[in-house]
This record gives sequence, structure tokens and C-alpha cells, in this order.
Amino acid sequence: MIRALLLFVYVGLALILVLPWLILWSLITGKPDAMYNVAMKAVRLAMRLVGIRVHVEGIENIPPGVCVFAANHISTIDPMAFIPAIPRRVAILVKKELFRIPFLGTAMRLANFVAVDREDRESAAASVDLAVERLKQGLSFAVYPEGTRSSDGRLRPFKKGTFLMAIQAGVPVVPVSIAGAQKVMPKGARAIRSGDVTVRFGPPVNAAEYTLDRRADLLARVQDAVAAGLPEDQQPLHS
Repeated sequence: MIRALLLFVYVGLALILVLPWLILWSLITGKPDAMYNVAMKAVRLAMRLVGIRVHVEGIENIPPGVCVFAANHISTIDPMAFIPAIPRRVAILVKKELFRIPFLGTAMRLANFVAVDREDRESAAASVDLAVERLKQGLSFAVYPEGTRSSDGRLRPFKKGTFLMAIQAGVPVVPVSIAGAQKVMPKGARAIRSGDVTVRFGPPVNAAEYTLDRRADLLARVQDAVAAGLPEDQQPLHS
């Protein structure tokens, strides 16, 4: 619990004491890049403070242009390991409740993050449309195609929204395999253990080669690629 408390205090102080100034700077300059870069550095430090060592593999697989990073989701720690590992600014599909957090919600809006209401199908479709618009404007996205965290660490079936986005925007999908995060903080746990988390980027899949009526083929190909980068205890049960 000490590590979780340390992380909570660290994040709380950052939100109250640092983030407002970064928001102000973003508003003055009209650019959120500095705010985003400082936030990523702060997250990397947070990981070190709680004893989590993040190992990144496959950076060479990331294409130079706009793309969608599609990762498995096994722990609350995932975003803190995964997002800073991406060597460019990305937007994220975030559940709408997080936008209610003071300062954080404002920062996410400035960074063009997209709120998602998973309980409202029409609203979720509008979020996908907005994400496609952002992709066409040149901003990459990081997403969790499973839609929620896995309860046992094993890869769950992907949902179609991610692949609709990629096909409509005509951008590559980079499969991302996150391994070990469920051991440092399983779903539902309050305590954080020290340990190793691996973020593995696989070769991109060009969604421009697929049509909307073949989105299931793209989904299956990316899901298989993510599974291929996971250890045996995180493989989907049907395997």
C-alpha cells in the first residue's frame, strides 16, 4: 500500500501544483506539446518511484507517420507504462468520467483526447468519428481494443471501434503487447508491487489495405499480432 500511496500523493501534487501552469502555457502558446512532454517525463519518474521497471521493445517497428497504437489492457498501470513509451505525442480514447477531474480534464481536452461513453452506443460512435477526424489532422492515437481491463491478465476479444477508426482514416495499426503489468497491479488491486513491465511494439498493419466490410479481418490480424507478443500466461484461453 505504501507504493500506491506514494503514487497517489505524487499524482495529486502534480495535478494541483504543476498542471495548472502547463495548462496556462498551452493556452498562451496554443500548443499542448510542452505540457504533454512534461507529463510523460513525470509519469516515467512515477514508475521509477514505485519500483516499476519499464522495458520497451520494437521501437523500430513504429512507422514515421500517423498511426493507431492498439494494446492489450491488463492493469491500471498500463497507461503509465505504455503511453510514455511511444516516441511521439498521441491522443487517447478515455472514459468520460476522467474528464470530470479538475485540471486533468482541461489538460486532456487541450491535448485532443477523446471522451468515450461506453454505455451509450450513439455517443461511442460519435467518439470514433471525432477520433477519425483527429487522425486525419495528423494526430496518432493509443487505444485498448478490448474496451476494458482483463480480469485475469489474458487477452480478451477485441471490439471493432479501433479498426473502424483506422480504416476510415487510412492509417497503419501498430500492435502493442503489454506484459507483466498484471503482476505489479492486478485489476481491482489497491496495492502496487515492484516489478518489470514490457511494452512490445509489433510490425504495423496497414489499415488502408482494408475496406469497412473487411474490418473483422483487420481486427483478427491485429489481435493475433498482439497475442504473439504476450507470454503464455497472458495468451487468450482459446489458444
